Amino acid sequence: MPIVRTSGLTRNNQQLNRGIPTGGDERAADSKAPTLTQEPPFNIIGQRMPLKDAFKKVTGEGVYTDDMKFPGMLYARILRSTEVHAKIKRIDTSKAEAMPGVRAVVTGKDAPNKFGVLPVSNDETAMAIDKVIYAGEPVAAVAADSEDIAAAAVWAIEVEYEPLQAFLKPKDSLKETTPELQLHDKVDKAFPKSNIHKAVDQEFGEVTTAFKEARSTPNGTFLFDGINHGFTEPHAVLAHWDADERIILYTPQQVPHYTHRALAKVLELPMHRINVVRTMVGGGFGGKSDPFPHEMIACLLAKRTRRPIKLTMDREETFLVNRGRHPSEIKVALAFDADGKLTGMDSDALIDGGSVGSFGVVSTYYNGVLSNGPYYLPAFRYHGKRVYSNRPASGAMRGHGSVNPRYATETLMDMAAVELGLDPCELRMRNFLPENCLTPFHKFRITSNGIREGLQEVMRLSDWKNKWGKMPYGRGIGVGCGFYISGSALPIHWNKLPQSTVHLKIDMDGGITVHSLAAEIGQGSDTVLAQCVAEVLGVNMDRIHVRSQETDLAPIDLGSYSSRVTFMAGNAARDAAEKIRADLAAAASKLTGQPAKYFDFTGEKVVCRSKPSVAVTFMEALHEAQAERGALIASGCYQAPPLGTEFKGSNAGLSPSYSFSAYICELEVDPETGFVQPLKIWAAHDCGRALNPLAVEGQLEGSIHMGLGQALTEQMRYRGGQLLNGNFLDYKIPTPFETPEMEIVIVESIDPEGPFGAKECGEGGLAPIIPAVGNAIYDAVGVRMYEVPMTPDRVLRAIEDKKRLGK
Repeated sequence: MPIVRTSGLTRNNQQLNRGIPTGGDERAADSKAPTLTQEPPFNIIGQRMPLKDAFKKVTGEGVYTDDMKFPGMLYARILRSTEVHAKIKRIDTSKAEAMPGVRAVVTGKDAPNKFGVLPVSNDETAMAIDKVIYAGEPVAAVAADSEDIAAAAVWAIEVEYEPLQAFLKPKDSLKETTPELQLHDKVDKAFPKSNIHKAVDQEFGEVTTAFKEARSTPNGTFLFDGINHGFTEPHAVLAHWDADERIILYTPQQVPHYTHRALAKVLELPMHRINVVRTMVGGGFGGKSDPFPHEMIACLLAKRTRRPIKLTMDREETFLVNRGRHPSEIKVALAFDADGKLTGMDSDALIDGGSVGSFGVVSTYYNGVLSNGPYYLPAFRYHGKRVYSNRPASGAMRGHGSVNPRYATETLMDMAAVELGLDPCELRMRNFLPENCLTPFHKFRITSNGIREGLQEVMRLSDWKNKWGKMPYGRGIGVGCGFYISGSALPIHWNKLPQSTVHLKIDMDGGITVHSLAAEIGQGSDTVLAQCVAEVLGVNMDRIHVRSQETDLAPIDLGSYSSRVTFMAGNAARDAAEKIRADLAAAASKLTGQPAKYFDFTGEKVVCRSKPSVAVTFMEALHEAQAERGALIASGCYQAPPLGTEFKGSNAGLSPSYSFSAYICELEVDPETGFVQPLKIWAAHDCGRALNPLAVEGQLEGSIHMGLGQALTEQMRYRGGQLLNGNFLDYKIPTPFETPEMEIVIVESIDPEGPFGAKECGEGGLAPIIPAVGNAIYDAVGVRMYEVPMTPDRVLRAIEDKKRLGK
């Protein structure tokens, strides 16, 4: 069973709010003496329950895009580039157009408008126009009566290419080149003749002095292969130009709102003539959080033919769409004083962004700024460059921007501990950020923070003190820590709209409909919204019906990315429910003659707190509130408070709250083969409050499994720019056989601004497992791993190098 602990003393629903530490460059927030507060009992919050859509998924009742059929539906296929980088000299579609059953053919010139998820990086087109920039880029598309006809037709399209120099190594993209060889017109202003997408340079504090005076300065160059999300459902969309002269797009999207915007730009239609319908999502993990060319293509064909168009990709095509983790080379050095206090960091990251921008501007900042935690860092220098290359695009994969640099940092933390003669866990505890503070330079506002309690608990459960450095050769134990944002404090599009809006409607039948565009992608967001509403109104979950599918019916929410939904949409749902609650309390007051402020909502009743015998049912209060009015309707919203400071890039990494994680991994290494087998993982995660512990455990177990894949087996392999392993046979995702036992520790620090104290648990739980594995390998066989994944050949080579050099 999972262990649920709190950051602070909790007994019988009583939470002791600890005093707020100050000192150094931390800035206290609303400092008060410790006080004992009584929390109200919860009806729904904190209960273990299945997700709202769980039974649809396990029974096969759930409808995915590829399950959908419309009368007169056509099928689309995409012709993809066979060249890595080349001019398009000629496209001849006449043979394809003449084939029986072919209804339309489109090329890049039919949709020249550029789009992208970030306003600053609109560098994509629906199909290549003048040249192709990666093998697999869409060049043309066909709509036909059947998939077989469409597949045959795309091969009838003739394309003549003139190959250009390919940029396959990130360092090549740093060099000056000619306009003809630049992959995009818009690059970083400081490097106008290069293929550098974004460059970031930040320095705060006395970095040079920190390293000059340091007792320990561990450093290393770390290499990371690119990886893919490996979600089960391949990309599939269905577009329909309906009788009302509107386009309807059915797509398994994480960000329907951004897709809505991009479609309007590409199709040159006002947004009100477009309806984006999010279908059930068969896994996303950041891989469905961009507007995509294939969505544009399906809509173009639907508009051209005025018939429904279905486009379903195979697995290799899904790999080529990518948006996975960036391949990276990261050079990092840390400085520590004799007491083991972290005094400085110097980091240089070269990030391979692939063919387009995606979330890359943010990624470049995140690779640096998200190193400012979970430890206090008084001096910080970061140089980061994201480059364009002739590979499929990288994007905002789970744990966006934090995972690779976290491995580097946590490895160096262990190296410092060994050099200073300290326990690695003790070294970390000496450097943890306190709660209720601001980080020195970026002014990240740390509210609740349970990482210390989490690390102490996994140390106890794993018997760390009796294992670390004491087990036989080949068996080791390692630790890794991390933190992550609970949504970005600043939206991508700078406007005055709330970051999340939720509408509630209750009619005479008593059913409560929640309208939100927060995308349910398997993480349980629909369940979170239902819980927040049910808790406020004191009703059972079966009254709550969440409608989060389409832009026609749901108010704006920015989507499911950056671990934002629980905090932001959850607060918006609670806000809307509080307004309905006020109406119902007024109705109960009218029925009973008691003041509205004295009513509690529990067990489907509205009960007078001062006179418990005075109560009305939920339905009685509802019907009274609806008298001469009709349905109760309320709108709730969330907007992050003003945060941060003023320098270029100061907004990156700002969040209303941060989660914290501490993991320990025990494993075995076969020194003859280099094969690594994790045996058990103890994972503590501070999620503020677990609204649904079952869902929190599921998110953390999934994060660990995905992290183990990056740590040990997963990598996208290329030869000459061609992807070699775009399938689930050659792309090695860990199976149940390789997946170890996990013991999840939920740390509840009760965030003061999260909905009922909650904060994120969907992404932050991934990063710590990778360094925990790497540090356990060192404990087992005495070698540091500087390449990820830590495949058997790499581990074996490190062991053999150690023997050869006599280290």
